[in-house]
Amino acid sequence: MTPTDLYQVLGVGRDASDDELKRAYRSKAREFHPDTNQEGSESGERFKEISQAYEVLKDPERRARYDRFGPEGVFGAGAGGAAGDPFGGGLGDLFDAFFNGSGGAAGGRGRRTGPMPGPDAEMVLRLTFREAVFGVQRQVEVQTPVHCSSCEGSGARPGTAAVRCPDCQGAGELRRVRQSILGQVITAMPCQRCRGTGQAIEDPCPDCRGEGRRNEDRTLTVDIPAGVDDGSTLRLNGHGPAGFRGGPNGALFVHVSVQADEAFERSGVDLHAPVHIPVTMAALGGTIGFETLEDVRDLAIAVGTQSGAVILLKGLGVPRLRGRGRGDLFAHVQVDTPTGLDDGQRELLRALAEARGEDLGSAPAGEGILSKIRSALS
Repeated sequence: MTPTDLYQVLGVGRDASDDELKRAYRSKAREFHPDTNQEGSESGERFKEISQAYEVLKDPERRARYDRFGPEGVFGAGAGGAAGDPFGGGLGDLFDAFFNGSGGAAGGRGRRTGPMPGPDAEMVLRLTFREAVFGVQRQVEVQTPVHCSSCEGSGARPGTAAVRCPDCQGAGELRRVRQSILGQVITAMPCQRCRGTGQAIEDPCPDCRGEGRRNEDRTLTVDIPAGVDDGSTLRLNGHGPAGFRGGPNGALFVHVSVQADEAFERSGVDLHAPVHIPVTMAALGGTIGFETLEDVRDLAIAVGTQSGAVILLKGLGVPRLRGRGRGDLFAHVQVDTPTGLDDGQRELLRALAEARGEDLGSAPAGEGILSKIRSALS
């Protein structure tokens, strides 16, 4: 089903920039991708609509046609591609006559013939926090069209070859000239027989049925660079679906999803983590073991450290993805108030308070046996 408003599908305005279109597409694609969405076929159809809308709007020429003529300008007959294939070849319509002359095929612009590149594909790759920080090499399973090994992607039965298409005479498109009040108008559409390649298959390969490609499971090695963040996208050129009848492979876009870490919180290339210290260490100072991404470091606690203090550990953060060095690690001090004190420990604290001239006020009931005795004798 052709969407009535491609901008609405992506959730952007008609004046959206290329960057806004790309951000909206990535957000929607992650939300409705079949690998991350469990709503079944409904999410799959929604994902196809989103991809279809982006494929049209990211192309300045196709976007201009859509803005001027609506869905019929990019999805209707003569708008490009085979029936049911909204991402097909080039478009030939009134623009040919208005901007490239109106004297027939000789005045029109040349169109690409031969095998078209395959479409792009997407997948989501889930990483642990440390895999994203330090980088990792992962093996991933994908199912995409690959070039048929029997016919080597030609689509023709082994021992035979493609011939010049008799319908379009190798041009890859059919043109019709008609008269209008503006003069001659040339309407062009991809040849349905050869699907715009200019080559016809008289004896199709039995394994791929003349497509030159067939679906197969493949194992790819993906190198994740150190410092990649959640929501990042890696583009693997030439690892997407194979093109029709020997066309080059499209790209594979790998969307990275990073699991949250229990200890560290990431902010760009910097890391933040809590460090818990007892009240005695906060008052007297000392050292405490603090776990970083690589090892345990002795963290120096200054005398009189307050809860909420931040200690900087330079160069122990996340490696910079496009640069040298690493970010910093910030240790956020949390002073733990002691609980479960026995009577002797409470008396020591009271003595300390008296020595410092600190008025603790009346002790709450149920403090301990000494408190109960004092309350009984008072």
